[in-house]
Amino acid sequence: MNIRLLGTGAADGIPGFFRNDPVSKHARECGGRDVRTRCAALVDGVLKIDLPPDTFSQLQRDRLDPRDWSALLFTHSHEDHFAVGEIQYALYPFTEMDHMPYTIYGNETICRKIEERYPNWPIELVQTRSFESYQHGSYTITPVKARHIEEEDCHNLIIERGGKSILYATDTGVWTHDTFEFLSRYHLDVLVIECTDGLRKGNYLGHLDIDACVGVVDALREAKVLGSDSRVVTTHHAASGGARHCDLEKALLKHGIEPGYDGMVIKF
Repeated sequence: MNIRLLGTGAADGIPGFFRNDPVSKHARECGGRDVRTRCAALVDGVLKIDLPPDTFSQLQRDRLDPRDWSALLFTHSHEDHFAVGEIQYALYPFTEMDHMPYTIYGNETICRKIEERYPNWPIELVQTRSFESYQHGSYTITPVKARHIEEEDCHNLIIERGGKSILYATDTGVWTHDTFEFLSRYHLDVLVIECTDGLRKGNYLGHLDIDACVGVVDALREAKVLGSDSRVVTTHHAASGGARHCDLEKALLKHGIEPGYDGMVIKF
């Protein structure tokens, strides 16, 4: 299996919209891994995770074809992950397709908003729930409950195929006991985990800073969910976190955690 991190930025990306902080200034001047588009990923070229406003530019940058997707998996309904207006471009009159060429999976909020935006459109829409696995082709996909929006069943995603497994955990604070207990039955080959707040502790419990990220990873290692050969990579970084890519490397690599970057491909 492999996962491509199409975007590793938080809601306003890096450099941040209308921001002139040191991280944003550095990204504008230096480019490279310090430039982060809004968060999204692609598993094995066929399972698309989230649809941010930057999807078009990400696909052009990495020379990818969305006609290869067999599924679009949504984590939650925040606009940096759920650009609902972009869904229409797979169908007539923008293409000759008379049905959506991939299945869309999402929680109750996602499904409701898609149905409201596209009533009676030929879209295969499947509602998903935390801790309830489902099959998509040869993949077993299990949403686990993220700690992010109180009134919404936000998901992190375990994706399994051929004895390999990955947990894509963007947009979550420190999980509740129920999620940790559920994860304890798994062994993960790869963990992609958010680190939104970076070097600066935020007041919002729905995101992780570096210390909290390390704490979550340590807990998973202690529970044997992560082994010595499991890779841990970060995503969903905000300029407000005060960390350039080099700062993230300095803070995270010593803990066996790799800072992710746009276009990074993880094979396992």
